[in-house]
Amino acid sequence: MKRIFMCIAAMAAFAGPAGAMPEAIVPESNTSSSPFMRVYGPAQPPYGFVRFCERNPDACRARHIEDIRFQPTPERLSELDEVNRWVNHAIAPATDMEIYGVSEFWTFPVDRGDCEDYALLKQKILIQRGWPKSSLLLTVVRDEKGEGHAVLTARTSQGDFVLDNKIDDVRLWNASGYYFLMRQSYLDPRVWVSLDVNDRTAPDAIAGVQDGR
Repeated sequence: MKRIFMCIAAMAAFAGPAGAMPEAIVPESNTSSSPFMRVYGPAQPPYGFVRFCERNPDACRARHIEDIRFQPTPERLSELDEVNRWVNHAIAPATDMEIYGVSEFWTFPVDRGDCEDYALLKQKILIQRGWPKSSLLLTVVRDEKGEGHAVLTARTSQGDFVLDNKIDDVRLWNASGYYFLMRQSYLDPRVWVSLDVNDRTAPDAIAGVQDGR
């Protein structure tokens, strides 16, 4: 079920000067046939995320790190769908400007929030349910309108799944239709890595990711 929602935030910095795209241009998806995302280099963390970590250091501390992909049971995969749907309906969409009077403020929402707030809450709930933090990664994309958007991706042995506040169904990343820009490193949640195929500023194997995974 589609949810009408606009995530207004300072997303222009996510693409970086070299990777910036005109607002009117909607990028094609940079996904592939592989169910696993490929990492292309380091990325600068979003400003709002950095400020979030300053206020919530425990939420950004590395823990339950797994070098191999998490192998979920069918019940665990069902949890992704359950949590995605619950948060999508429990939190009303609202911009940071409407709630806090600023253009970008990442936080755990109480009853209202924008895209990154939905993602943060889903990450928190799934960690409380026993998911390893290294499998739950905040991710920044360009959406179907070419606008900046944040989602949560679940890194598993069956592929990388997207938990999105725009839609209740959990999908593999390559079925989302989004242009993927960056996400957290699974080895250190404070570090971000590039998912942009056009960003080749570092070797393919970085942040402990072998063979680009």
